[in-house]
Amino acid sequence: MTDTAGTAPTISSSRPHRLAFWAGLPTRARLIAVVLMIDVIAAVVSCGVIVLNARSAVTVETRASLATVELLVADTIRLAEDTPADRLLQTLDLRFQALRHVRVSLFDETGRKVGVALTRLRSDKHVAPTWFSRMIAPPIQEHVLPIVAAGRQIGTARIVTEPLDEIDEVWGYAVALSVSTFCINAAMLIALYLALGRVLAPLGNLADGLTQLEHHDYTARLEPPDSRELAIIAERFNGVAEALTEVRAANGRLNRQLLTAQDDERRRTALELHDEFGPCLFALEANAASVGRIAQGQATPDRDKLAARAADISMIVGQVQTLNRDLLNRLRPHALGEVPLAECLNLLVRDFARRHPATTFAGQFEDLARGYGDLVDLTLFRCIQESMTNAVRHGQAAQVTAIARETHDQMIVVHVTDDGLGLQPDHRVGLGLSGMRERVEALGGTFELDNAAPGTVVRITIPADAERGEEAGASVPP
Repeated sequence: MTDTAGTAPTISSSRPHRLAFWAGLPTRARLIAVVLMIDVIAAVVSCGVIVLNARSAVTVETRASLATVELLVADTIRLAEDTPADRLLQTLDLRFQALRHVRVSLFDETGRKVGVALTRLRSDKHVAPTWFSRMIAPPIQEHVLPIVAAGRQIGTARIVTEPLDEIDEVWGYAVALSVSTFCINAAMLIALYLALGRVLAPLGNLADGLTQLEHHDYTARLEPPDSRELAIIAERFNGVAEALTEVRAANGRLNRQLLTAQDDERRRTALELHDEFGPCLFALEANAASVGRIAQGQATPDRDKLAARAADISMIVGQVQTLNRDLLNRLRPHALGEVPLAECLNLLVRDFARRHPATTFAGQFEDLARGYGDLVDLTLFRCIQESMTNAVRHGQAAQVTAIARETHDQMIVVHVTDDGLGLQPDHRVGLGLSGMRERVEALGGTFELDNAAPGTVVRITIPADAERGEEAGASVPP
């Protein structure tokens, strides 16, 4: 039991080693090995067929020779019945010396072999090896015929099959066929080796090109080879390299836009703090100083003035709260995740209507779930916000309509249309549009910006994750 358990890992580990050896061979060597294996199998099958056919042919030949010689011996004995016994035996011995595939031996009436001195000595050296003769040789057959002269049996003729001559001929044919087949296969393997080297050469160029791509060198291009299949691979490689070049350039532009957007947002926030909050804080300081002077006066404080200053302070605080709320909403809508998504979008539309009274805003968000997750909700909010901002700022629209709904195939469809100036011929994609496109495509959606009649229309489609929406809806209070 111990020896068996100890040898089992060795047997199991040898198979991966052989597979690793095969996997480490070049493709050309593998193909040559497969062709060589097919040649070996074909050679084994051919040898088997040759052996079977040769055995059948030798059997048929020896049987036919045996039957023919048997008739010849019988006719010769019958025709020479009147010949003296000693001359008859010598004549028969001389006549049957040169037969093929059979051997005729003559014996007198005493059993002694006749014509030993005159018998042609046959050579025992044969071309075919012993193992081949054993595979081909049929069973030895022997026939004995009486020799009768003057009505008296003077001896016997023993006819024995001798297949070695036929086997030597079969061996010579097999050797000639094997040599010619070997030469043809060797020439074919050499030609195949050279042809495969030429055909598979483009794969080396492909490997070099992939190495360049691995090292982030997207300028690699392949020349299309003569082979149609490899030419298709080279064309696809060049297409992938071109696409990677474009993606790399787009990522570079996006990174620069992100850096610019961050700086612009900081600058915009700083300007609002300076232009909006600065005057309010100054007004609060002035009113507080006025209240302090009134309170420090020797006369009785004027209640009407104190009430007026308090009203001013309350108005300024309300203005600061409004500015603070607008700034926070621009940085991160605080209502998302706290109230249903449709209500957040309605608040956004009402806020635009308050800040831009010259433009009519309308929203239809009845067919939306409570939420689809933080990323999806924020993307929908930002896209609608940016689309309405562009309609007012660039399109000078008088009416803007935003529609968002969930379809039966769990897709969120958003349409934002306006009646503004539309897309100009020299229109350029700014940070807002590129940001919307990046947000939507990151979620597996589509973004389209087209001219309407009049104005523009923004079409957005985003897959809705129902499970995420259910979890987001369950995590907030009703």
